[in-house]
Amino acid sequence: MSYAASSEVCLSRILESIDFTGLTKKDTALFTRRLNAHFPSLFEKYTYIYGHQYDCYFHLQKLIEALRDGLQARKPALKRLDTESLKDPLWYRDESQVGMACYVDLMGPKVKDLQSKIPYFKAIGITYLHLMPLYASPEGDSDGGYAVSDYRKVNPVLGTVSELATLASALRKEGIKLVLDFVFNHTSDEHRWAQAALAGDVQYQNFYYLFDDRQEPDQYEQTLREIFPQVRRGSFTYNEHMEKWVWTTFNSFQWDLNYSNPEVFNAITSEMLFLANIGCTALRLDALAFIWKEMGTNCENQDKAHLLIQAFNTCLQIVAPSVVFKSEAIVHPDEVVKYIDKNECQLSYNPLLMALLWNSLATRKTRLLTRSMQKSFSISQDCAWVNYVRCHDDIGWTFDDAVAQELGINAFDHRMFLNQFYTGRFEGSFADGVPFAENPSNGDCRVCGSLASLCGLESALKNNNQQEIDDAIKRMLLLYGITFSIGGIPLLYSSDEIAKLNDYSYRTDDIKKHDDRWVNRIAVSPQDIAVVLGTVSPVTAQQYASIRVFDGLKKMLETRKRFAVFGRATTTIINAQNHHCFVFVRENDNNETLIVLCNFSEHTQSVNCDVLMSFATLPYRDLLSEQHFSRLPSSLTLSPFEQKWLYSAYS
Repeated sequence: MSYAASSEVCLSRILESIDFTGLTKKDTALFTRRLNAHFPSLFEKYTYIYGHQYDCYFHLQKLIEALRDGLQARKPALKRLDTESLKDPLWYRDESQVGMACYVDLMGPKVKDLQSKIPYFKAIGITYLHLMPLYASPEGDSDGGYAVSDYRKVNPVLGTVSELATLASALRKEGIKLVLDFVFNHTSDEHRWAQAALAGDVQYQNFYYLFDDRQEPDQYEQTLREIFPQVRRGSFTYNEHMEKWVWTTFNSFQWDLNYSNPEVFNAITSEMLFLANIGCTALRLDALAFIWKEMGTNCENQDKAHLLIQAFNTCLQIVAPSVVFKSEAIVHPDEVVKYIDKNECQLSYNPLLMALLWNSLATRKTRLLTRSMQKSFSISQDCAWVNYVRCHDDIGWTFDDAVAQELGINAFDHRMFLNQFYTGRFEGSFADGVPFAENPSNGDCRVCGSLASLCGLESALKNNNQQEIDDAIKRMLLLYGITFSIGGIPLLYSSDEIAKLNDYSYRTDDIKKHDDRWVNRIAVSPQDIAVVLGTVSPVTAQQYASIRVFDGLKKMLETRKRFAVFGRATTTIINAQNHHCFVFVRENDNNETLIVLCNFSEHTQSVNCDVLMSFATLPYRDLLSEQHFSRLPSSLTLSPFEQKWLYSAYS
């Protein structure tokens, strides 16, 4: 088949039949121009996935109509933003970009209240605010908002869509981009599609994976992994009302969508465009690895999952080209990078860096971090990592077993050690973490906890030990300092910036107590903010620690924003020849060089500068301490948990 010829004929026929009366002449011309540019790509992917179905071209025309409606609904201010974004499409690689992720109720507590928090966001340098799921969802357990009942309604406890759009506009005026979640693998069982399916509507039953008996589910489950084994076993839930088995990868109330049905792709595209038209700049693709099911596989990271995401991306290019995708793939490192492409996900969380920063903190060794980053950190210059230390979720040890084996590390035993260390079960551990999703079959688990508690501040305050407090603060600044400097958008998780401790109150809440991730979903109060901004005097040791962490992060971020080498530059990971130290170099086209050296040990360490021989003759200054070097010495000494940012600019 000649896709080019076929797509041209197909588009011509669609344009002849489509009704443009709802669009202005200007928007009709814009829509047609973008369709001509992007339809061949969309056509190729759509027909590859759905071309075997007799009504494929009917659904393709319906998709184009949905795109037309999306553009018609897009506000003039957002259309202007689309035009402006084309002048700087790689804005996310700029050194000025700094993100924060938060739950509305833990920061607001309502959407409209977040406007009053803008000065706080600006005080620490935030330019990108990711609001965790805030859509209408079931009362009680909703998987932290990831069971969406209506994409077009904000949870009434939090506010309204109108208030969210107003917030987006207010943030934009202050130079802060809004990021929202796109939960597209599943809906809640209360979504109108699921309710129609429950009522017996066959059209909507085909929106989900429903089975009359266990024959197919049993075949699928031979190769599926369990996501929440502590809650339930298997990936299917029996619905007594329908007398059918429903595919529910995560929770029984989250029904997986059936993307083998083109109606589902079209319907979800309309929901995606609605979110884009609220005024967000990026959409985080939740659970993207699971969206395509294929018998005999683990139903993760399938080729057609990538094609679907690329098709969604193309739809955005036609309607809202200023909006980018952020991948959330907590999978094998080799699979993570497959989602990262300007035509798929321009941004991606970096779960490997996150996990191995914690690994190095526990082991005081950087071999696995160094080797893994040498293998997996480099990505397309059209894309950017989103580097984080903590998030709303658990920590999973998703390093590459082959890399571990290469270094003589038994991957299974090492994960068990890390779980023991960060849940406080390992003698000498400084961490106060909580096990999550502990598998009763093999004892495996993941780890939850706040930045501060995992870094030792909780136990240090209990012990009233100033040295331990100092070390805990240094650990926090070390981890975030690396995410600020290694390349990509650094993402703060709300409450990390003020060193909040674990919140154990969830254990007395019947709705939350089964989900230990709530231990690190922590409210930031007006009092907390007032203390770090200096409008209220600190009283407790924890408040003094909060100020030190906030000020330390703020200082590093202010430094980051002053030097282009933190933005559009390349990163080279260096073998430090000292397994307690992590070293990398950043270089850009303006002849700027940044050497970052980090000590993961509580003891003083030195780095032999022979490993930096090609950079040795340049003059440097440490941007963190303002120490100057006419050239690199033969070795550099790092105090416990110290990091150096050695900067040089030369002609």
